[in-house]
Amino acid sequence: MQSRYQLGVCSWTFGDLPLLEIARRVQALGLDGVELLGDLEAYLPQEAGQILQDFGLSVFSLTPADVDLAHPDPAIRSEAIDYYLRLLDFAAALDRPLVACHGQVGRVRAIASQAEEYTLFVDAVRQVAERARELGLRLVMEVLNRYEAHLLNTAADAIRFLADVGAENVGILLDAYHMNIEESDPVQALRQAGGRLWLYHAADSNRQGIGRGHTDFDGQLAALHEIGYQGPIILECTAPGPDPFTPIKGEDWLYWLETYLRESRDWLLRAGSSIV
Repeated sequence: MQSRYQLGVCSWTFGDLPLLEIARRVQALGLDGVELLGDLEAYLPQEAGQILQDFGLSVFSLTPADVDLAHPDPAIRSEAIDYYLRLLDFAAALDRPLVACHGQVGRVRAIASQAEEYTLFVDAVRQVAERARELGLRLVMEVLNRYEAHLLNTAADAIRFLADVGAENVGILLDAYHMNIEESDPVQALRQAGGRLWLYHAADSNRQGIGRGHTDFDGQLAALHEIGYQGPIILECTAPGPDPFTPIKGEDWLYWLETYLRESRDWLLRAGSSIV
């Protein structure tokens, strides 16, 4: 039995484990690949690519570091843009996966004004998108909930943002966990994103494994099928406990992470066999 979609996992959810150990565990879980944390100091692209290739794993996408493309301080914003330009070079040397992009995680209000920072965000992403276009790369704007970011919280926000950026190589990343908080109808949000939905993250409403919360994954998978989604499903579960910004929560965090990943994999395999 196979899922209709390739299945991956965000490598950051494995905390500070070495990439070699992460790859071994991901292969053992029967997943197809990873969304690799874009830690430009931890490994060279060729090194990371070879490790993952040795375990038969694809690099579907890159998670960016926590930098601030919308900060009103030009020096901070310039540093963030520089990071993304280096991340694009990393991606270009790694078989050109999708490059995720989002606001600074944890900054939930404007320092200047919402309108000013939105404009700064648009301008910064335009610069990054232009360089991505030159390298043959695509960006995906990740939509986060209001407790993690303040600029793009819904699919409608992302659609408006894409129109303002005006770059054909920029799409949308929707996440079932974040949609559970922000969208009145997550299934409709997926339909609304339509052909600009290039990446989809999955964790249940409590950020645990699929089936442990109240998210309507049957409806969401049907919507993905309806819009002709061709990308992977990237699992982004974390162990229970406080602090959503770290995966390491207590001594048994890795046990719970891998339990959730196995349960999600099995659920998606069963569900995929019924999608026609």
